[in-house]
Amino acid sequence: MWRFVRSVVGVSFALLPCLFTVHAQSTPAGQAPSPLPDVISRVTRVKGLRLVSTSSLLPPTDSECRINAGNPCYSPQEIQNAYGLTPLLNAGYTGAGQTIIIIDSFGSPTIANDLSTFDAGYGLPAPPSFTVLAPLGTVPFDPSDSDQVGWASETTLDVEWAHALAPGAGIVLLTSPVSETEGVQGLPEFLQLEQYALDHHLGKIISQSWGATENTLFDPAGLRVMADFERFYLRAALENVTILASTGDSGSANIDISSNYYPFPTVEFPASSPLVTAVGGTSLSADTDGNYQSETVWNDVHGASGGGVSQYFGEPLYQYLLPASVQKELNHHRGIPDVAYNADEGTPILLYMSFAGTPGYYTIGGTSEGAPQWAGIIADGNQLAGHPLGLLNLRLYLLRGMGFHDVTAGNNSLHGVPGYNATTGWDLATGWGSPDVSALLPRLVKLQ
Repeated sequence: MWRFVRSVVGVSFALLPCLFTVHAQSTPAGQAPSPLPDVISRVTRVKGLRLVSTSSLLPPTDSECRINAGNPCYSPQEIQNAYGLTPLLNAGYTGAGQTIIIIDSFGSPTIANDLSTFDAGYGLPAPPSFTVLAPLGTVPFDPSDSDQVGWASETTLDVEWAHALAPGAGIVLLTSPVSETEGVQGLPEFLQLEQYALDHHLGKIISQSWGATENTLFDPAGLRVMADFERFYLRAALENVTILASTGDSGSANIDISSNYYPFPTVEFPASSPLVTAVGGTSLSADTDGNYQSETVWNDVHGASGGGVSQYFGEPLYQYLLPASVQKELNHHRGIPDVAYNADEGTPILLYMSFAGTPGYYTIGGTSEGAPQWAGIIADGNQLAGHPLGLLNLRLYLLRGMGFHDVTAGNNSLHGVPGYNATTGWDLATGWGSPDVSALLPRLVKLQ
């Protein structure tokens, strides 16, 4: 989130409807949402957006950021190194022949030029194709509209960093003229875009860096929307399409449609869907060559890794593989995230933007980093496999953490709402952890 029929190890896709059950529940009695003074509107969810360089079209180096700003600003090459992707890229597995589909509201009027500048600044090749489609129509870009500016920032992050992890993959950006905020608003349009993508065979990977608090969908309209998405996600799984979603930037605390925090743990949809791979957030420590050092749960004054237990979805079959201690926490419900990725604005990445204000390189954070970068990783994996990997979750859980950096420090409690501790193995703050891609992808490929 941003703040500012193929056999799978002997399990046929015919069994997919059995992977989950649904438990629609209302807000627990006596636990109405409570207002907090530091609520951030969903239309400004891009986190840590800070201008760091306008002097040239070249980005500042990580060393310069550490000296001048007191924090890193990881380049694509550093992230590739830290998460073990570099050997695969060097071997030619760059996502060639694959297409990543990105779904956002509004888009950015300068995204094509900004991507070109980003690529030139970091020495990345241009994607083999980059297409922007708006089958539902568009609205004129207004640089004074913070909502549109926020979504333009999100669009820039999604496109530039999906490409950074899969420089050989094509990208299709599908934009909606309606802003997704909270509750039902904007979700039906996003679903139409995703259906359009499958109807027109645009690609086999969909990145979703957005969501709504699950509880805001517990009315008839919201339940219909979730049911419609679930039917679509089942179709996507049957068509070997991988779906990824960010888990949010508020830890275990999420807001209602009035921007008040629920005083009990909640999660976001669509990350909570059992047919979606949910991506949580970490704080990544790496040196200026991108050598991996350590990670903790992202949790600071600005936000925390979304994660917890769904109040709507029953426990999917693959999570029954988790130990008894976790089963007690889940209590027969879906737990998220499944995996994690760097999200801390204190350990940020850079993007280039020129659509409003001052053109230049900006640092950014939030779990919105994770979904598009995981989409890039899966594009590389699809090329390695020679076919789409499709629904990931069963295979991820069968691996039992192999191919991951296990994050064992920190928790995602925020705004006084109880959260969850990182532990050895899978947990409700970072899932299995972050990827060691060169170890993970070959294992995923073998589980076909």
